[in-house]
Amino acid sequence: MSKIRADLKYTKSHEWIKIGDDGSLSIGITDHAQEALGDIVFVEVPQKGRKLKAGEACAVVESVKAASDIYSPVAGEVLEGNAKLADKPESINQDAFANWILRLKPANPADLNQLLDAKAYEKVLADEAQ
Repeated sequence: MSKIRADLKYTKSHEWIKIGDDGSLSIGITDHAQEALGDIVFVEVPQKGRKLKAGEACAVVESVKAASDIYSPVAGEVLEGNAKLADKPESINQDAFANWILRLKPANPADLNQLLDAKAYEKVLADEAQ
């Protein structure tokens, strides 16, 4: 059973979002996503300053099984990509929630209201399992 943290927001495409005190967003892939991918061998992060639309592919996680796009949950500007993942991509397998992929300044904080809470994300996983 995948871990789901109640203090985070989620997307149907299996990204987690942590809202910082300054309103910035830390974004990574969920425990479910890293389990589905298997051993992660490469992570491509977006460049600082890149402007993203909601739902735009902005990063790539590659495993021994597949490559998977990471999508921006909301529109905004990339504050930074997690450069540490270039040397240690497998750290996402060790703890998906401790290893964010990018940080984003949302263009419109109200967009965050459209993200899933933990209970809604659990339902997404349950529906996929059927």
